Amino acid sequence: MLNYIRFADSLSAWFGKAFGWLVILMTVGMSYEVMVRYLFNRPTPWALDISFIMYGTLFMMGGAYTLSRGGHVRGDFLYRLWSDRTQAKVDLTLYVLFFFPGILALVFTGWKYASRSWGYAEVSVNSPAGIPIYQFKTVIVAAGILLLIQGVAQVFRCIICIREGTWPPLASDVEETETLLMKEMAQKQPQDQL
Repeated sequence: MLNYIRFADSLSAWFGKAFGWLVILMTVGMSYEVMVRYLFNRPTPWALDISFIMYGTLFMMGGAYTLSRGGHVRGDFLYRLWSDRTQAKVDLTLYVLFFFPGILALVFTGWKYASRSWGYAEVSVNSPAGIPIYQFKTVIVAAGILLLIQGVAQVFRCIICIREGTWPPLASDVEETETLLMKEMAQKQPQDQL
């Protein structure tokens, strides 16, 4: 189980970091659009569609990475008060009842939409540029498959926690700014007291 968890975490991290570069492309593309629109009065017909496609791709392909790092939003006002075993039991139940059916629906419905879209080489109707969007609909399926792989790893984490009483550690290659600031303040306080 631990080997699978490591595999899923590293796969999710690779895709999350690779698609994270879309932020740079979106920034460059929107900066170009602003420049040609306001300095040269020549707006592009493709900017809106491309920004939607890149943002949607970034959002969807980052889902498994976020799940692997425990970064999804959680209403934990009660959850954090429970023991690790209770948390794992609740998580396991919720994965089986809601997560997997939802992700499977995403994959199968996404496959239907993507195959239909590829069949007639669908283009965006939002702009006169006619940007192809069939490849974007394929991202729905890819993101669903990545979430499915990571979801199995999360179930394995729950099983390990139920058995051992503590959560296996999450991979951590990023840290919340708030956490960094709290650590920094904690380090400064003893020095200030001297």
